[in-house]
This record gives sequence, structure tokens and C-alpha cells, in this order.
Amino acid sequence: MFIDLNCDLGESFGAYQLGNDKEILNYVTSANIACGFHAGDPSTMRKTVNLALEKGVAIGAHPGLPDLIGFGRRNMDISTQEAYDIVLYQIGALQAFVQAEGGSLQHVKPHGALYNMAAKNSELAIAVAEAVYKADSRLILFGLAGSNLVKAGEKIGLHTAHEVFADRTYQRDGTLTPRRQDNAVITNDKQSVHQIVRMIKEGYVRSVQGVDVVVQANTVCIHGDGPHALEFAYKIRAELEAEGITIRARHAS
Repeated sequence: MFIDLNCDLGESFGAYQLGNDKEILNYVTSANIACGFHAGDPSTMRKTVNLALEKGVAIGAHPGLPDLIGFGRRNMDISTQEAYDIVLYQIGALQAFVQAEGGSLQHVKPHGALYNMAAKNSELAIAVAEAVYKADSRLILFGLAGSNLVKAGEKIGLHTAHEVFADRTYQRDGTLTPRRQDNAVITNDKQSVHQIVRMIKEGYVRSVQGVDVVVQANTVCIHGDGPHALEFAYKIRAELEAEGITIRARHAS
């Protein structure tokens, strides 16, 4: 039994620093690096790629909506063609940095609102999956477990990873609780660990409505921008290993 631990990184912008990328890379096995639309910039992308390569962490592109002020977390009324274009553009940008530094891109995980929109909207999901496939058909597409995004990736022939979240609550339909709601984020470490272990070992998560939802867990997202992110990442990894769960990246086969 194994699981991949992924984290959204490279989200600083110019003089504005966000998260502790260097340290959190000690605990995760996959890094989703911002590509400049919702966060990040060319220099931050290069530096984060180098940090991930130094730590031996698998690298993925983290394309988002073009919304720096809103950090890519606000829905936008974009067409499927626009979705395809912005995802392909951002993959290409990060791919160039990864290749220039002697590495290889492993996966793509959409960010924020784009991720959630593609989880629900099948046409948008197809557009995102097509962009990933056209960029490199060997890439793994990360998407919300059981969502339209993962289904679109599988249909087009991509390797996929069903993603679950360490610090987010779930709705009865398997979607994440919107961040605008007070109960969207889990701040209790024990509650978070219990949720993760149950998702991995039993394939269920308890929704906020009190109903168990079936989930498939291939990779777990740990957010690296919280006030106790490093401590949280350490505890999550330690507890999973104590449960006999191997931590490693999900390479395409």
C-alpha cells in the first residue's frame, strides 16, 4: 500500500513570499508548481524547479485561471477553448524550465477554481485533459477523486491520479466544501490524519452532512501556505508511515 503526498508550491510572486517551499519539500513526494497565472513568476518557477530536483521530488505543472488578485480561487466564465489554451500555455512554460534544468515533468494538477470547475463540468474537464494530452501524453493528470476531470483524463488515454485532501472537508456528492464556508478547512491535526488514513485504507470519507462518501486515494494534497504547514506535513507523513503506508511519487507506468 502506497500513497503520493503532493503540495502546491512556487506561489510567491516577485517580492511577495508565500510558504516555505524549501522545507516542505522534505516531506512531500510531488510538487505542483504555479505557472504564473494565479501565482508564481518566471524566476520563482526556475527556483522552485531547482529545489524540487535537489530534493528528488516529482514535478508537476499547476495551471490556474488568470487571476493573480484572487489567487485563482474565483470562478471565471471561460470557454472550453480558453481553458485548453491557458492550460497548454502554462504547461509549456513550466516544461521549459524543467527541461532546461535537466529534469522531466511528471504531472499536471489544475489549481483552485479551475480544478473545481473541471471536477463538475464535463466539457471543461475534456478541454483540460486534451491540453495535457497534447502537451505530453505521458503526463499524469491529477484530479479530484471520482470527478469528471479524472474521468476525462482516463477517457483520452492519460494516466490519472485520484486526489484527496488532508485539510479540506467534503460534501455528500464527493466535492470539496467551498472555501467561503466556515467549515471548509480542517485545522485539527488528529481529525485530518484520521480522515486521510480512512480514505487510503477504507476508501471512504465522512461528509459534512454525516454521510460516508466512497473515494479512491492515489495522492494526498497537503497545502504548504498555512501557519503550521511544516509541522502539519511532518505529522501527516509520520502518521502514514506508522500505519504501514509507503510514501512515494505516483510515476506513470
